[in-house]
Amino acid sequence: MRRLAASGVVLATLALTACSPPEPIAVGFIGGTSGRAADLGIAGRDAVQLAVDMRNRSGGVAGRQVKLLIHDDEQQPEVAQRVVRELIDQRVVAIVGPMTSAMAMAVVPIANEARVLLMSPTATTDALTGVDDHFLRVNSSTHENAARMARHLLRQDAGRSVAAIYDSSNKSYAESWLADFRASYVQGGGEVVKVASFASGSETTFRQLAIDLLATRPGAVLVVANSMDTALLCQQLRQLDRGVMIIASGWAATERLLELGGKAVEGLTVVQDFDRNSSAPRYLAFRQAYRERFHREPGFGGVIAFDAANVVLDALAKQRAGQTVKEAVLALKHFEGVQESLTFDEFGDVKRSIVVTAVRDGQFVVVEHGG
Repeated sequence: MRRLAASGVVLATLALTACSPPEPIAVGFIGGTSGRAADLGIAGRDAVQLAVDMRNRSGGVAGRQVKLLIHDDEQQPEVAQRVVRELIDQRVVAIVGPMTSAMAMAVVPIANEARVLLMSPTATTDALTGVDDHFLRVNSSTHENAARMARHLLRQDAGRSVAAIYDSSNKSYAESWLADFRASYVQGGGEVVKVASFASGSETTFRQLAIDLLATRPGAVLVVANSMDTALLCQQLRQLDRGVMIIASGWAATERLLELGGKAVEGLTVVQDFDRNSSAPRYLAFRQAYRERFHREPGFGGVIAFDAANVVLDALAKQRAGQTVKEAVLALKHFEGVQESLTFDEFGDVKRSIVVTAVRDGQFVVVEHGG
Protein backbone atom coordinates (compact mmCIF):
# COMPACT_ATOMS: atom_id res chain seq x y z
CA MET A 1 0.00 0.00 0.00
CA ARG A 2 2.82 2.39 0.83
CA ARG A 3 4.38 1.73 -2.57
CA LEU A 4 1.08 2.41 -4.27
CA ALA A 5 0.65 5.63 -2.30
CA ALA A 6 4.17 6.77 -3.16
CA SER A 7 3.59 5.99 -6.82
CA GLY A 8 0.41 8.03 -6.72
CA VAL A 9 2.27 11.04 -5.31
CA VAL A 10 4.90 10.77 -8.06
CA LEU A 11 2.25 10.51 -10.77
CA ALA A 12 0.33 13.45 -9.35
CA THR A 13 3.51 15.54 -9.22
CA LEU A 14 4.33 14.67 -12.81
CA ALA A 15 0.80 15.54 -13.87
CA LEU A 16 0.98 18.93 -12.17
CA THR A 17 4.39 19.60 -13.71
CA ALA A 18 3.08 18.70 -17.15
CA CYS A 19 0.19 21.12 -16.71
CA SER A 20 2.35 23.99 -15.39
CA PRO A 21 2.94 26.84 -17.81
CA PRO A 22 6.47 27.10 -19.21
CA GLU A 23 8.87 29.43 -17.45
CA PRO A 24 8.58 32.99 -18.77
CA ILE A 25 11.30 34.59 -20.87
CA ALA A 26 13.08 37.37 -18.98
CA VAL A 27 13.85 40.59 -20.86
CA GLY A 28 15.42 43.62 -19.22
CA PHE A 29 14.98 47.36 -19.60
CA ILE A 30 17.36 50.06 -18.42
CA GLY A 31 16.91 53.79 -18.80
CA GLY A 32 17.08 56.98 -16.79
CA THR A 33 13.63 57.18 -15.20
CA SER A 34 14.63 59.71 -12.55
CA GLY A 35 16.47 63.01 -12.69
CA ARG A 36 16.55 65.87 -15.18
CA ALA A 37 16.37 63.67 -18.30
CA ALA A 38 13.75 61.29 -16.91
CA ASP A 39 11.14 62.10 -19.57
CA LEU A 40 13.10 60.13 -22.16
CA GLY A 41 13.61 57.12 -19.90
CA ILE A 42 10.00 57.07 -18.71
CA ALA A 43 8.66 57.19 -22.27
CA GLY A 44 10.98 54.34 -23.21
CA ARG A 45 10.09 52.25 -20.16
CA ASP A 46 6.35 52.61 -20.70
CA ALA A 47 6.56 51.82 -24.41
CA VAL A 48 8.58 48.67 -23.76
CA GLN A 49 6.10 47.58 -21.10
CA LEU A 50 3.26 48.16 -23.57
CA ALA A 51 5.02 46.09 -26.24
CA VAL A 52 5.57 43.21 -23.79
CA ASP A 53 1.99 43.31 -22.52
CA MET A 54 0.59 43.32 -26.05
CA ARG A 55 2.81 40.38 -27.01
CA ASN A 56 1.77 38.43 -23.92
CA ARG A 57 -1.92 39.02 -24.66
CA SER A 58 -1.39 37.55 -28.13
CA GLY A 59 0.21 34.37 -26.78
CA GLY A 60 3.71 35.45 -25.85
CA VAL A 61 6.82 34.19 -27.60
CA ALA A 62 6.73 30.56 -28.77
CA GLY A 63 4.05 29.84 -26.20
CA ARG A 64 5.95 31.45 -23.33
CA GLN A 65 5.05 34.68 -21.56
CA VAL A 66 7.62 37.48 -21.39
CA LYS A 67 8.63 38.95 -18.02
CA LEU A 68 10.00 42.49 -18.15
CA LEU A 69 12.57 43.45 -15.50
CA ILE A 70 12.91 47.23 -15.25
CA HIS A 71 15.84 49.18 -13.79
CA ASP A 72 16.52 52.90 -13.48
CA ASP A 73 20.13 53.66 -14.44
CA GLU A 74 19.74 57.13 -12.84
CA GLN A 75 21.91 58.48 -15.66
CA GLN A 76 24.93 57.45 -13.59
CA PRO A 77 27.55 55.16 -15.20
CA GLU A 78 28.24 53.19 -12.04
CA VAL A 79 24.51 52.62 -11.47
CA ALA A 80 24.03 51.55 -15.09
CA GLN A 81 26.86 49.05 -14.76
CA ARG A 82 25.44 47.65 -11.55
CA VAL A 83 21.90 47.17 -12.88
CA VAL A 84 23.14 45.57 -16.10
CA ARG A 85 25.09 43.06 -14.04
CA GLU A 86 21.96 42.43 -11.94
CA LEU A 87 19.91 41.78 -15.08
CA ILE A 88 22.55 39.40 -16.39
CA ASP A 89 22.50 37.56 -13.05
CA GLN A 90 18.72 37.32 -13.44
CA ARG A 91 19.34 35.52 -16.74
CA VAL A 92 17.68 37.98 -19.10
CA VAL A 93 17.98 37.00 -22.76
CA ALA A 94 18.29 40.63 -23.90
CA ILE A 95 18.14 44.18 -22.56
CA VAL A 96 16.23 47.03 -24.18
CA GLY A 97 18.26 50.16 -23.48
CA PRO A 98 20.03 52.18 -22.43
CA MET A 99 18.41 55.40 -23.63
CA THR A 100 21.48 57.65 -23.73
CA SER A 101 24.93 57.35 -25.26
CA ALA A 102 26.80 58.00 -22.02
CA MET A 103 25.13 55.02 -20.36
CA ALA A 104 25.68 52.87 -23.46
CA MET A 105 29.41 53.55 -23.37
CA ALA A 106 29.44 52.53 -19.70
CA VAL A 107 27.67 49.19 -20.12
CA VAL A 108 28.60 47.86 -23.56
CA PRO A 109 31.79 46.16 -22.28
CA ILE A 110 29.73 44.29 -19.67
CA ALA A 111 27.19 43.14 -22.26
CA ASN A 112 29.97 42.06 -24.61
CA GLU A 113 31.62 39.96 -21.92
CA ALA A 114 28.32 38.26 -21.03
CA ARG A 115 27.21 38.01 -24.69
CA VAL A 116 23.88 39.58 -23.79
CA LEU A 117 22.23 41.81 -26.38
CA LEU A 118 21.70 45.51 -25.69
CA MET A 119 19.02 46.86 -28.03
CA SER A 120 19.13 50.62 -27.57
CA PRO A 121 16.27 52.80 -28.77
CA THR A 122 18.02 56.17 -28.67
CA ALA A 123 21.78 55.94 -27.96
CA THR A 124 23.31 57.42 -31.12
CA THR A 125 26.99 58.12 -30.46
CA ASP A 126 29.29 57.52 -33.43
CA ALA A 127 31.72 55.74 -31.08
CA LEU A 128 29.48 52.67 -31.34
CA THR A 129 28.86 52.84 -35.08
CA GLY A 130 30.27 50.09 -37.26
CA VAL A 131 31.45 47.98 -34.33
CA ASP A 132 30.91 44.22 -34.13
CA ASP A 133 29.66 43.95 -30.55
CA HIS A 134 26.51 43.12 -28.59
CA PHE A 135 25.17 46.66 -28.90
CA LEU A 136 22.47 47.17 -31.54
CA ARG A 137 20.16 50.14 -31.99
CA VAL A 138 17.04 51.13 -33.89
CA ASN A 139 17.95 54.82 -34.24
CA SER A 140 20.21 56.64 -36.68
CA SER A 141 23.68 57.70 -35.59
CA THR A 142 24.49 61.24 -34.55
CA HIS A 143 26.23 61.72 -37.90
CA GLU A 144 22.99 61.42 -39.87
CA ASN A 145 21.03 63.76 -37.62
CA ALA A 146 23.70 66.41 -37.09
CA ALA A 147 24.67 66.58 -40.76
CA ARG A 148 21.01 67.01 -41.68
CA MET A 149 20.66 69.93 -39.27
CA ALA A 150 23.80 71.56 -40.67
CA ARG A 151 22.46 71.37 -44.22
CA HIS A 152 19.12 72.78 -43.15
CA LEU A 153 20.68 75.66 -41.26
CA LEU A 154 22.93 76.62 -44.16
CA ARG A 155 19.81 77.21 -46.25
CA GLN A 156 18.50 79.81 -43.76
CA ASP A 157 19.20 83.52 -44.10
CA ALA A 158 20.83 83.83 -40.67
CA GLY A 159 22.44 80.44 -40.73
CA ARG A 160 26.10 81.15 -41.52
CA SER A 161 27.46 81.47 -37.97
CA VAL A 162 26.66 79.44 -34.86
CA ALA A 163 27.48 79.62 -31.16
CA ALA A 164 27.11 76.13 -29.68
CA ILE A 165 26.65 74.79 -26.17
CA TYR A 166 26.44 71.18 -25.01
CA ASP A 167 25.84 69.09 -21.90
CA SER A 168 29.10 67.44 -20.89
CA SER A 169 27.33 64.91 -18.64
CA ASN A 170 26.31 63.03 -21.80
CA LYS A 171 29.63 63.71 -23.48
CA SER A 172 29.73 60.70 -25.81
CA TYR A 173 26.48 61.87 -27.42
CA ALA A 174 26.91 65.63 -27.22
CA GLU A 175 30.49 65.85 -28.44
CA SER A 176 29.78 63.33 -31.19
CA TRP A 177 26.72 65.29 -32.31
CA LEU A 178 28.55 68.61 -32.24
CA ALA A 179 31.57 67.25 -34.13
CA ASP A 180 29.37 65.82 -36.88
CA PHE A 181 27.39 69.05 -37.11
CA ARG A 182 30.53 71.15 -37.25
CA ALA A 183 32.15 69.06 -39.99
CA SER A 184 29.13 69.37 -42.31
CA TYR A 185 28.46 72.99 -41.38
CA VAL A 186 32.01 74.22 -41.99
CA GLN A 187 32.24 72.22 -45.20
CA GLY A 188 29.13 74.05 -46.40
CA GLY A 189 30.60 77.47 -45.63
CA GLY A 190 29.37 78.04 -42.08
CA GLU A 191 31.40 79.07 -39.04
CA VAL A 192 31.15 77.91 -35.43
CA VAL A 193 32.13 81.07 -33.56
CA LYS A 194 31.95 79.69 -30.01
CA VAL A 195 31.63 76.36 -28.21
CA ALA A 196 30.70 76.20 -24.53
CA SER A 197 29.69 73.36 -22.20
CA PHE A 198 28.00 72.78 -18.87
CA ALA A 199 27.22 69.76 -16.70
CA SER A 200 23.52 69.06 -16.27
CA GLY A 201 22.40 69.11 -12.67
CA SER A 202 25.31 71.21 -11.49
CA GLU A 203 25.03 74.78 -10.25
CA THR A 204 24.61 76.08 -13.78
CA THR A 205 23.94 79.76 -14.34
CA PHE A 206 22.02 79.70 -17.61
CA ARG A 207 21.80 83.49 -17.65
CA GLN A 208 25.56 83.87 -17.87
CA LEU A 209 25.83 81.10 -20.44
CA ALA A 210 23.27 82.88 -22.59
CA ILE A 211 25.14 86.18 -22.25
CA ASP A 212 28.40 84.55 -23.30
CA LEU A 213 26.83 82.82 -26.31
CA LEU A 214 25.13 85.95 -27.61
CA ALA A 215 28.26 88.07 -27.09
CA THR A 216 29.67 86.49 -30.25
CA ARG A 217 26.67 87.84 -32.23
CA PRO A 218 25.92 84.49 -33.89
CA GLY A 219 23.32 83.92 -36.57
CA ALA A 220 22.01 81.01 -34.52
CA VAL A 221 22.55 79.27 -31.19
CA LEU A 222 22.87 75.48 -31.13
CA VAL A 223 21.92 73.63 -27.93
CA VAL A 224 22.83 69.95 -27.45
CA ALA A 225 21.17 69.03 -24.16
CA ASN A 226 18.13 67.38 -22.60
CA SER A 227 14.65 68.91 -22.73
CA MET A 228 14.76 70.61 -19.31
CA ASP A 229 18.13 72.30 -19.75
CA THR A 230 17.31 73.30 -23.32
CA ALA A 231 14.08 74.92 -22.15
CA LEU A 232 15.84 76.80 -19.33
CA LEU A 233 18.55 78.06 -21.65
CA CYS A 234 16.01 79.13 -24.28
CA GLN A 235 14.21 81.23 -21.66
CA GLN A 236 17.41 83.13 -20.94
CA LEU A 237 18.31 83.51 -24.60
CA ARG A 238 14.88 84.92 -25.45
CA GLN A 239 15.03 87.43 -22.60
CA LEU A 240 18.27 88.77 -24.00
CA ASP A 241 17.42 88.50 -27.70
CA ARG A 242 13.82 87.66 -28.63
CA GLY A 243 14.67 87.15 -32.28
CA VAL A 244 17.69 84.87 -32.01
CA MET A 245 17.47 81.66 -34.03
CA ILE A 246 17.75 78.56 -31.81
CA ILE A 247 18.39 75.05 -33.02
CA ALA A 248 18.72 71.88 -30.95
CA SER A 249 19.61 68.23 -31.20
CA GLY A 250 16.93 65.56 -31.11
CA TRP A 251 17.66 64.78 -27.45
CA ALA A 252 15.67 67.85 -26.45
CA ALA A 253 12.64 67.13 -28.62
CA THR A 254 10.26 65.69 -26.07
CA GLU A 255 6.87 67.02 -24.99
CA ARG A 256 8.47 68.30 -21.79
CA LEU A 257 10.45 70.82 -23.84
CA LEU A 258 7.14 72.35 -24.93
CA GLU A 259 5.70 72.26 -21.41
CA LEU A 260 8.71 73.86 -19.72
CA GLY A 261 9.82 76.15 -22.52
CA GLY A 262 6.49 77.76 -23.36
CA LYS A 263 6.85 80.77 -25.60
CA ALA A 264 10.64 80.72 -25.21
CA VAL A 265 10.92 77.64 -27.45
CA GLU A 266 8.62 78.99 -30.18
CA GLY A 267 10.51 78.80 -33.47
CA LEU A 268 13.13 76.36 -32.17
CA THR A 269 14.21 73.95 -34.90
CA VAL A 270 15.23 70.34 -34.34
CA VAL A 271 15.81 67.24 -36.43
CA GLN A 272 14.01 64.06 -35.40
CA ASP A 273 13.81 60.41 -36.46
CA PHE A 274 10.04 60.24 -36.40
CA ASP A 275 7.05 62.24 -37.57
CA ARG A 276 4.41 63.06 -34.97
CA ASN A 277 1.92 63.64 -37.80
CA SER A 278 2.51 60.29 -39.48
CA SER A 279 -0.61 58.57 -40.83
CA ALA A 280 0.98 55.10 -40.81
CA PRO A 281 -1.68 52.69 -39.44
CA ARG A 282 0.77 50.92 -37.10
CA TYR A 283 1.81 54.27 -35.62
CA LEU A 284 -1.77 55.46 -35.14
CA ALA A 285 -2.71 52.20 -33.40
CA PHE A 286 0.35 52.38 -31.14
CA ARG A 287 -0.20 56.05 -30.31
CA GLN A 288 -3.82 55.42 -29.37
CA ALA A 289 -2.89 52.44 -27.17
CA TYR A 290 -0.10 54.41 -25.47
CA ARG A 291 -2.29 57.45 -24.81
CA GLU A 292 -5.15 55.34 -23.47
CA ARG A 293 -2.85 53.60 -21.03
CA PHE A 294 -0.48 56.38 -19.96
CA HIS A 295 -2.57 59.50 -20.71
CA ARG A 296 0.19 61.34 -22.55
CA GLU A 297 1.99 61.38 -25.88
CA PRO A 298 4.69 58.75 -26.46
CA GLY A 299 7.07 61.22 -28.14
CA PHE A 300 10.14 60.05 -29.99
CA GLY A 301 11.41 58.08 -26.98
CA GLY A 302 8.24 56.03 -26.76
CA VAL A 303 7.93 55.40 -30.49
CA ILE A 304 11.50 54.23 -30.95
CA ALA A 305 11.55 52.20 -27.72
CA PHE A 306 8.40 50.39 -28.86
CA ASP A 307 10.23 49.51 -32.08
CA ALA A 308 13.28 48.32 -30.12
CA ALA A 309 11.18 46.07 -27.90
CA ASN A 310 9.36 44.53 -30.85
CA VAL A 311 12.62 43.84 -32.68
CA VAL A 312 13.76 41.84 -29.65
CA LEU A 313 10.42 40.04 -29.34
CA ASP A 314 10.25 39.22 -33.06
CA ALA A 315 13.81 37.89 -32.98
CA LEU A 316 13.03 35.71 -29.96
CA ALA A 317 9.98 34.32 -31.74
CA LYS A 318 12.07 33.27 -34.74
CA GLN A 319 15.33 32.42 -32.96
CA ARG A 320 16.77 29.10 -34.09
CA ALA A 321 18.48 26.57 -31.88
CA GLY A 322 22.06 27.58 -31.19
CA GLN A 323 21.52 31.22 -32.18
CA THR A 324 22.12 34.12 -29.82
CA VAL A 325 19.49 36.87 -29.84
CA LYS A 326 21.94 39.12 -31.62
CA GLU A 327 22.47 36.51 -34.32
CA ALA A 328 18.70 36.12 -34.68
CA VAL A 329 18.25 39.89 -35.19
CA LEU A 330 21.00 40.11 -37.78
CA ALA A 331 19.77 36.98 -39.58
CA LEU A 332 16.25 38.40 -39.89
CA LYS A 333 17.66 41.85 -40.70
CA HIS A 334 14.32 43.43 -41.70
CA PHE A 335 11.64 44.46 -39.20
CA GLU A 336 8.46 46.51 -39.33
CA GLY A 337 8.54 49.59 -37.13
CA VAL A 338 5.48 51.63 -36.30
CA GLN A 339 6.33 54.30 -38.89
CA GLU A 340 8.73 52.60 -41.30
CA SER A 341 10.61 49.41 -42.07
CA LEU A 342 13.88 48.95 -40.19
CA THR A 343 16.93 47.28 -41.74
CA PHE A 344 19.99 46.37 -39.69
CA ASP A 345 23.42 46.34 -41.28
CA GLU A 346 26.04 43.75 -40.33
CA PHE A 347 27.01 45.80 -37.26
CA GLY A 348 23.46 46.22 -35.97
CA ASP A 349 23.08 49.85 -37.01
CA VAL A 350 19.90 51.26 -38.57
CA LYS A 351 19.16 54.33 -40.65
CA ARG A 352 15.79 55.98 -40.13
CA SER A 353 14.00 58.69 -42.05
CA ILE A 354 14.85 62.13 -40.69
CA VAL A 355 12.53 65.13 -40.60
CA VAL A 356 13.19 68.75 -39.63
CA THR A 357 10.62 70.12 -37.21
CA ALA A 358 9.99 73.52 -35.70
CA VAL A 359 7.97 74.53 -32.65
CA ARG A 360 4.90 76.45 -33.77
CA ASP A 361 1.99 77.35 -31.50
CA GLY A 362 3.30 74.99 -28.87
CA GLN A 363 3.60 71.96 -31.18
CA PHE A 364 6.33 70.26 -33.19
CA VAL A 365 5.53 70.83 -36.86
CA VAL A 366 7.37 69.19 -39.75
CA VAL A 367 8.96 71.84 -41.93
CA GLU A 368 11.15 69.64 -44.14
CA HIS A 369 11.10 66.01 -45.24
CA GLY A 370 14.00 64.20 -46.89
CA GLY A 371 17.26 65.89 -47.89
